[in-house]
Amino acid sequence: MQGRWPPRDQLTIGFAHVAYRMKETFEKRNTGIRHFQVFDRESLKKRMSDIQVLVISGLWHNSLLDNASRLRWIQSIGAGFDQFPIDELKKRGIRLSRSYGVNRYAVAEHAFALILGLTRHLHQARDNQRMHVYRGLISDLAEREDELGGKTLGIIGLGHIGARVAEIGKAFRMRVIATKRNPTRHTGTVDLLLGTDGLQTLLRESDFVVLNCPLTLETRGIMNASTIALMKPSAYLINVARGACVDEAALLEALKTRRIAGAGLDHFVDDPLPPSSPFWDLDNVIITPHTAGETRRYEENVIDILIENLGRLERGDPALLHQVV
Repeated sequence: MQGRWPPRDQLTIGFAHVAYRMKETFEKRNTGIRHFQVFDRESLKKRMSDIQVLVISGLWHNSLLDNASRLRWIQSIGAGFDQFPIDELKKRGIRLSRSYGVNRYAVAEHAFALILGLTRHLHQARDNQRMHVYRGLISDLAEREDELGGKTLGIIGLGHIGARVAEIGKAFRMRVIATKRNPTRHTGTVDLLLGTDGLQTLLRESDFVVLNCPLTLETRGIMNASTIALMKPSAYLINVARGACVDEAALLEALKTRRIAGAGLDHFVDDPLPPSSPFWDLDNVIITPHTAGETRRYEENVIDILIENLGRLERGDPALLHQVV
């Protein structure tokens, strides 16, 4: 970044999101900084030349840089940053930080909502409710609801969210195993912590496989025909990470043939999921529309990070909280 950070009366912050009410939340902090919000990309393009600080996630497109002569810092609303052109931002001297951990509790709770929904057959109960069907008791043990105590929970990606998933799993008396790129950097509660080379062990032993990893070259398609084949036939896949971490054709086949018991899916390669997708019609799947991290506190949590980083820039600190560039 070139030059000193501008004083507050010379700053303009642009908030860009299709739904989240960032402007209203920011106004409560009484910073004295000019700011505005847009809810679509076209409106953002018209205002890009005014912005020094851009707070954005899904509305990002690289073409926004064509009219971003004053832009000095991007604060991502989400934890992911794969949508941003890292090399180009470095070249232009534009800093980038992400909202890492901002939805730690929300996503972990959502993962367990999917786990509980699948094991307690809540999706089937809802379908029966709409049909006015009061299901009878079940004799076949394999078809009954189940309990979590004693089951093995496998977590792929033991960051902030994965660590919270592990904590909840232990509260349900589950055995928890996890993979982490650098296992020495975790001191939390897991029964077995493996490096990325331990993925096969995790898949073979887990009753629930939870994807919490970021989307990288290494994790793209990490769940594919070969890795899904390692899972128990009674196991469930829970994806609260990116859709591209899963080979969807391979997962679809495994679900249709009951190669695995089911899946809870919060994100897909195509987001939103098209109405024609065959995933909608699978009775062993619970779909949520990329809402794992969405709670009533989301805006406040993001603004906390934004305020912290504004303070660091004003003090001349060399590093931002959760800095990427």
